[in-house]
Amino acid sequence: MDPRERLETYNGAGDAWAQAVELTVTPLIFGFLGSRVDLWAGTRPIFTLLLSAFCLGYVVWKAVTAYQARMQVHEARLLGARRQVGRA
Repeated sequence: MDPRERLETYNGAGDAWAQAVELTVTPLIFGFLGSRVDLWAGTRPIFTLLLSAFCLGYVVWKAVTAYQARMQVHEARLLGARRQVGRA
């Protein structure tokens, strides 16, 4: 395996791990903070659910837009390579 391919694989695995942690831990943290606010205010599940859902929605939106941007770059690179092959 080419060293550049191996590096790209390792970077991809690291990026996937970071995104997985972000998708799980961040809503949990906001849910915990919401439970503390609920405990303080006496409104049991309202802030827990609200903050968790808001954070989860944001993290998913962020992941989808980042994925779409990466795919546009990838498609542009593929189309550029096809145009170069078609001219030769």
